[in-house]
Formats: sequence, C-alpha cells, structure tokens
Amino acid sequence: MPLGPESLTIEHSLPGERLDAFLRRQLTATSRGAIQRLIEQGHITVNGQPTKPTHAPRAGEIVRIVWPEARVAEAQPEAIPLDILFEDEALLVLNKPAGLVVHPAVGNEEHTLVNALLHHCAGELSGIGGVARPGIVHRLDKDTSGCLVVAKNDETHVALSQQFAGRTVEKIYLAIVCGVMPADTGNIRAAIARHPTHRKRMAVRDERVGRAAHTGYRVIERLRAASLVEAQLYTGRTHQIRVHFQHVGFPVVGDPTYGSRQTKRLAELTRYEAPRVLLHSHKLGFIHPRTGKPVNFTAPWPADFEEALKCLRKR
Repeated sequence: MPLGPESLTIEHSLPGERLDAFLRRQLTATSRGAIQRLIEQGHITVNGQPTKPTHAPRAGEIVRIVWPEARVAEAQPEAIPLDILFEDEALLVLNKPAGLVVHPAVGNEEHTLVNALLHHCAGELSGIGGVARPGIVHRLDKDTSGCLVVAKNDETHVALSQQFAGRTVEKIYLAIVCGVMPADTGNIRAAIARHPTHRKRMAVRDERVGRAAHTGYRVIERLRAASLVEAQLYTGRTHQIRVHFQHVGFPVVGDPTYGSRQTKRLAELTRYEAPRVLLHSHKLGFIHPRTGKPVNFTAPWPADFEEALKCLRKR
C-alpha cells in the first residue's frame, strides 16, 4: 500500500543546495531520480505550489510530498530460481549468485534479480517512488555474490533504508586480494567520489570532493601472492571495498576495473585465473522492522571461492 502524504518544514535556508539533493537525505528509501520525477509530476510542492528540482530551500518553507499509487513495474516477472536464506511477510534475505544483475538496465533488460523477485513476490511489492517493485534496499555489483535483503512493502523498505543510512547494519564481506598483506588488521579511511576522468569508475578523492568512507579489515589467511581478508563496511559507498583495497595497493582479485594489472601478474605467478571479482557478502545483520529484534544472516562461501583458495594456498 502507498505511504500517506507527509510534510516537512525547512529550518534553515540552504542557498547553495538543491531541493532534490536535500530531500534525498531526508527520504533515504527514495532515489534522487525518483524524487526528481515526483517533483516534475507535481507530487512534491513547496508552500502549496509546484516547484523544480533545482529550487534552493529557504527557511520556513513547507515541503509536502503526496506519494502516488504505484504503477505496474515495467520489468516482467521471470521464474528464476532464488537461494533464499530467510523469508517472512515483511522481507526476504537471499544469497545472490555472482553474475546476476540486480536491476534491469540498457543491455540487461531481462534475467535480473528484479525480474526474479517480481515473480516470487507477486502482489507483495514496495511502491516507493511510484513504481511497484521489489524493495531493493541496497545493491550488490553483478559479480559480487552473497547476502542481500529485500523489502516486501513500503514500511519495511523505509525502516531498512533508515538503518542503512544510519550505519547500524552489520555488513561483512570476504575478499581475496592481490598481494600478501603485512598487517593482520587495519582500517581504511578515505573519501570516495566519481573518478575525475573515467565517469563509470569511483576513486579516492579529496574530502572536499568525495564522501567519507570507512572499511575495516582483518587478514584470515595469507596465500601465494594473495590474501583472504574479511572486510567490514562502516559506510556504503559505490565500489567501496574495491576502491579502498586498490588504494592501499591490494586490489581484489579478478577486478577488471580496479585491479586488472595485479590480477594478470597473479595469474603469471600462480597460474590461477579468477572467473570474476572475488568479493562475497558473507554476513548481514540488522533490526527486523516488524519484531524490533536483531537478526543475522550468513551466506556460505561460493564454490569459486573454494576453488581459488585451493589453487592459491601455499604448498
């Protein structure tokens, strides 16, 4: 069911800010693109009047959001098997396989996780932003496997999004990285933003440009010219683990964007060729929105991780 209308009052003028960017921080479950569409369609008004995404918020203004009825999703349901770790009336947690794209996009209009969820969760979909869709609260890259939570309704979607935005969700990944890491544990704190010239890549940037990012890690096992590490995300920036480990000189094995040279060198040294980016969302923990109790989930190691370890372990 759709969310009801809501209003908020601008407390301080923000002359250098855009309304869509301001609302993105307030409405954590809604993308900036969806907010822009709601503004352009007249569902978001300022002092009762239509506005523009570029409007600069001023103190005292009242912003009203009227959530539209969700229209039918454009993506079509597909009977794609899902590895479900947990499911109830509010949400489900699944073990996403490597190679499965989460959202349909140009070049990947079919056979995505959204197509699978539209089939599995028929009639139980989040409609935030005006489109009936599975509540994809967070994403995993195509080649990343492991735990992913999906909301079945708007209330659950909002509650989970607030936990992700508030950095209270436990997110632990396993990665095999190029090179033997010397320190047993460590923290990588480096701001991340779009690469200045390669717009499809992210990069560590100055804090005045990038957004703060924090990754903690511990080495589980040192391998031949590689390391098995456990990485904990304290923030959730795009490609965060991949960018951070490249930044400290140990890119994830099999990463064509951030570690192609080192992956090629590893293959020359060990004769092991990675089939994908060796990154796995191993554990996910959060407060269940309906019960208020903590829940924790673990996605078992995928077979290609086991094969990599067998090939890279020191003999």
